[in-house]
Amino acid sequence: MDKPLLHHGDARRPGLSFGLAGVVAALVLSIGSTFAQTSGGVLKVYHRDNPPSASIHEEATNSTVIPFMSLFNNLVIFDQQVVQNSDQSIVPELAKSWRWNAAMTELTFKLEEGVTWHDGRPFTARDVVCTFDMLASKGPEKLLRNPRKEWYRNVDLVSARNDHEVTFYLGHPQPSILTMLASGYSPIYPCHISLSQMRKKPIGTGPFKFASFAEFQSIRVVRNPDYWKKGRPYLDAIEFTVPTSPATAVLSFIAGRFDLTYPWEVTPGDLKAIKRSAPAAVCETTSMNLNINLLVNRTAPPFDNADMRRAVMLTLDRQAFVDTLSEATVAIGGTMQPADDGVWGLPAEVLAGVPGFGPDIDKNRAEARVLMEKLGYGPDKRLPLKVSTRGIALYTDAAPLLLRQLKEIYIDAELDIVETSLWFARLNRKDYAVGLNATGNGVDDPDQTLYENFACKSARNYTGYCNPEVEKLFDLQSSETDTQKRRRLVHEIDVRLLADGARPPITWKRGTTCQQPHVKGYVNMVNSVYNGFRFEDVWLDKPPPTTGVSKPRKAAGTPGMPDRIVKAAAP
Repeated sequence: MDKPLLHHGDARRPGLSFGLAGVVAALVLSIGSTFAQTSGGVLKVYHRDNPPSASIHEEATNSTVIPFMSLFNNLVIFDQQVVQNSDQSIVPELAKSWRWNAAMTELTFKLEEGVTWHDGRPFTARDVVCTFDMLASKGPEKLLRNPRKEWYRNVDLVSARNDHEVTFYLGHPQPSILTMLASGYSPIYPCHISLSQMRKKPIGTGPFKFASFAEFQSIRVVRNPDYWKKGRPYLDAIEFTVPTSPATAVLSFIAGRFDLTYPWEVTPGDLKAIKRSAPAAVCETTSMNLNINLLVNRTAPPFDNADMRRAVMLTLDRQAFVDTLSEATVAIGGTMQPADDGVWGLPAEVLAGVPGFGPDIDKNRAEARVLMEKLGYGPDKRLPLKVSTRGIALYTDAAPLLLRQLKEIYIDAELDIVETSLWFARLNRKDYAVGLNATGNGVDDPDQTLYENFACKSARNYTGYCNPEVEKLFDLQSSETDTQKRRRLVHEIDVRLLADGARPPITWKRGTTCQQPHVKGYVNMVNSVYNGFRFEDVWLDKPPPTTGVSKPRKAAGTPGMPDRIVKAAAP
């Protein structure tokens, strides 16, 4: 028998309590987000690079999500005014309510009525079925890339009971399925629009409509006057401009030509310039559930050799990266985002005991050199190597130090910088030997991180890592409905992946975002760079002040915090 229908405030992962503090915080945020908004105006944002396409389901970068998430809706979504994504912050969107069956293998959604696509066609449960058939490669059209197919590997079938009710049938209980559905990576696509159009001129049900996409120049979305959430959005339009250089973008922000920087990518040097020349700007440094990691292609020589891979893992001096790149912008962690901003991270004392993470770097490198010498390398026979990385600062900033650390174990590496539109295609083809990569997790949940990055057949398993024994543990933790038991399993898996050198994390990034003081309602989320860009609650309080210092944010999720490190409350 089905459990009682769950409504907003009750539709959460079983086994977790919401608590009075969460209710009070939600009320504060709700009041703050509806106070004194004004409609109109164009939000101007600079964009770091050219999105590979406009199709969110086919891309693996927030270069696509940030400008195009506002065109769509999900079944459910993370509350856009809460800084930490968790099961407690999931709220209804196209699904107005949902219920589990007693075995937790069927999840049924009741859908909003009267919702239309941007072209006027009605939204129905059939569109939900089409979206998930597409992700399961069952639809009439095939995705060019399907980077999140692994998210829904446990979904056996999605079926429409009628135009306004749809059921997900699962292979085993999976409490985290709602978390995956709440990501900005999980929009509902229309049945009646081709994928080729979705890549260039997408159609959604969201608060904004597609206006233009000039490659390497700009993206413009405009207010949807028929949006099904009455009174939203407040903005008339959002314009994203791809600048000629990061320095030009920051100078333009200082001059007031942009309202918002590209999220999380203001460098420490840029921040000093902004504080000096635009002191009224509101800047915030937060975690982002993104780690800089080493990709070692274990499918081809020389790194199909386990000793070679272990040597590279042992040469990493993570504290040196913290000291060099820091100014409070990096931290050390395991496979899952470190606590307290992350929900599932390893305790520090456990992490310290993992090979390669201890403080004795000299001992680690001595062991690494012995391994390399065993393979025939040494001071007089060094390994030439190209280290590939994506051509944006987030990736390239750490490259010089990595190259120096590889020299410690007889590897002479040079940097191979790859343009964004080619980067993920290169990884998918495994057309690299070693890569310096940034992995941003779509949601802060083990099912997403583990299956997407480490499952043997995952499209995003760029290194070719495959351990069937560890993958069985993925399934075990995924089915576990007791949160504490699941957490212990996740920690065990994390240690195994680190010891195997599956995708060695180097540092976990924090990043800074700056906005003009007249921008209201925008919230930086601390454990995902993909989920906070619906933009329907953002408004402009113009004219902007010319002087003065911004006041601190008084409640989590309320915009307006001055620049400082922000930490979410521990879960």
